[in-house]
Amino acid sequence: MLAAIRNAFRVPELRRKILFTAGMVVAFRILAHIAIPGANKAALSNLFNSNGLLPLFDLFSGGGLSRFSITAMGVNPYINASIIMQLMTVVSERLKDLQKEGEYGRKRITQYTRRLTVILAAIQGVGLVLFFSNPQIGVLSAPDLFTSITVIVTLTAGSILLMWLGELITEYGIGNGISLIIFAGIIGRFGPGLIGQIGAGGSQQIGGVVLLGVIAVLVTMGVIYVQQAERRIRIQSAQRMVGRRIYQGRTSHLPLRVNQAGVIPIIFAFAIMVIPTYLAGLFANGTGVMRGISDWIQRYWQPTGPNFGWDALYNGIEFMMIIGFTYFYTAVTFDPVDTADNLKKQSIFIPGIRPGKSTADYLDRVMTRITFVGALFLAVITVVVPIVAGQVAFGQAASRNNSALYLGGTGVLIVVGVALDTMKQLETQLLMRQYKGFIK
Repeated sequence: MLAAIRNAFRVPELRRKILFTAGMVVAFRILAHIAIPGANKAALSNLFNSNGLLPLFDLFSGGGLSRFSITAMGVNPYINASIIMQLMTVVSERLKDLQKEGEYGRKRITQYTRRLTVILAAIQGVGLVLFFSNPQIGVLSAPDLFTSITVIVTLTAGSILLMWLGELITEYGIGNGISLIIFAGIIGRFGPGLIGQIGAGGSQQIGGVVLLGVIAVLVTMGVIYVQQAERRIRIQSAQRMVGRRIYQGRTSHLPLRVNQAGVIPIIFAFAIMVIPTYLAGLFANGTGVMRGISDWIQRYWQPTGPNFGWDALYNGIEFMMIIGFTYFYTAVTFDPVDTADNLKKQSIFIPGIRPGKSTADYLDRVMTRITFVGALFLAVITVVVPIVAGQVAFGQAASRNNSALYLGGTGVLIVVGVALDTMKQLETQLLMRQYKGFIK
């Protein structure tokens, strides 16, 4: 691996991409530490200790929310906009036609996504300011109109800036920019926080951390295994005559990944799950029924332990949403009909399956079955593993309240998944130059 890194840095183009990506990540980490003036740090700390959802939200913002920095909302507005645009692409004929127009259509859809991101970021900024301005929370002490507008504009600009950094990484760097921004946020959030918690927790907590580390290693091994797993379908190319030369048929495999959607369903599900929290912020200062709904969301709408009351509602909805988004995103990225048509045009067939519609139906059945395994894995690793790990290592109280020691299966999956995808892209670049890469 070290030899491969040295080889990568010997290639000027690849070296520039790696250094550019590293520079953008460093810029993101600097922005995450630029706090917005006026926040009550003590009230902010108490809020995070009493709410189970905010530490998870803070995980995706790289610690920006717990510091109330200019990147407090992270890239969630962009993710929400991407979800809406992908849903609209399925139902809107105009967007479908744009998607088929190649580079021009992709740029137009990207423009729509950016504009929608600005709108959603402003709405989420309003919700966050109203939520923090709640007298019961006291993070922002009765801000006037000018202060509120300034904070909303600053939060919106921070999210747009992160979106821009992510797009720059995707275009000029290595890997998917938005995923790497989230990756850097998770790494930056858990490193210093975990060390601080270990030092302040005593020998009993350190023992739990050691046990948690063992569980984390096992979870990481499972994540790597499933992320790399694929269903190989045997395909056969027919004998062809090109000019006066005859090309004999060859046997190969069509790989179908068990987790075709990667970490996108988890990111999508989380982006949807935080919307009620923003809505609760909009009505935090209201009266009557709306105030009651806002209080209920703030109390129960958060990940908790293995309870079976209202507290379990969040976990159950998130579990089902991850499964649904996995099927949705797989359907968006893998079209059995197009795959079958491409195989037919290249005179390739699946032994025992007729070309055309029969091949498409067969691929659809296989993909549906293996996607269920991948979706169930994503849901379990995100919802079930953190609860079990927290119970085993620290007990229920610590698993709820100790965010730095809470084993986030989501964080492990995203970190491992993004790292593997980035390494594969670097592997591709190295193979193009006949260098030995990372993955064998």
